[in-house]
Amino acid sequence: MANFKNTQNHELKIQKWIKEGRGQGFGNNYKPWLTIRDVSSEGRSHRVFGHKSQRTHHLLSDLELSTFLLLEWHSTTIDIREQYPLDLEQTLEIAKTIGVPHPKFGKYYQIMTSDFLVDTHNSITPKFVLQVKYSNALNDPRTIEKIEIERQYWKQQNIPFYIFTEHQVPKTVSQNIQWLYSSINTMELSEQDTLDKLNFYSDIFIKHKSKKINELARIIDQKYHFELGQSLREIRDLLAQRYFIFDLNISFKDLNTDHIQLGELNIWNEVLHAENQ
Repeated sequence: MANFKNTQNHELKIQKWIKEGRGQGFGNNYKPWLTIRDVSSEGRSHRVFGHKSQRTHHLLSDLELSTFLLLEWHSTTIDIREQYPLDLEQTLEIAKTIGVPHPKFGKYYQIMTSDFLVDTHNSITPKFVLQVKYSNALNDPRTIEKIEIERQYWKQQNIPFYIFTEHQVPKTVSQNIQWLYSSINTMELSEQDTLDKLNFYSDIFIKHKSKKINELARIIDQKYHFELGQSLREIRDLLAQRYFIFDLNISFKDLNTDHIQLGELNIWNEVLHAENQ
């Protein structure tokens, strides 16, 4: 749990945040309860634009950033609400019931937050909550007490709650997602242009078996008189949009044509359907 920067005028600040609508809304209307300006966090803080929510997200550690990118990349994710506040009366009652001290900020009871409340297309698990912690923090008994309050809170809401640590974010996967994430929603092409590029690169991949993408991209640029780096950017765009897919456990630096497959059929069908209208 993040620490506030100071204790002055805490109650007035809370009332101000409530009036601002913090912790309320959905999608681009959601306002996180805490922002990077409000807290002193471990490690680096990040302000990152979310393509699903179309707003800036406030992430309080490198691990939160990696987790956010994984959630953002997942095709079933609809919305990600970070620094989501829990109802104070409920958490006070839970703390009393399980016999642990409720978090305080000075003399004031602290409004607890969950790192991520996630909405999905999954009918079995339409919502779930993640508390992101570095694994060494789980050795602290007080941290475990706070997590138990949070876990019980979401149990009462019938929403699954999970603890997420750095061990669940493979380094290669994280690097791949960051590489792809920078391309998401940057490709502005008509349906016909998209289909043409899909066919163009599919044919080339078939003709150049086991060829590293970096090397192949240079060959394509030279052969077709493209601007240097153009074909690699276009391939990355198509991967980011999932027209092509690959195993994220394989580093993008080692990616070759054998690793790339046709993407989700519904995406291809959308393009083909649009083209045939």
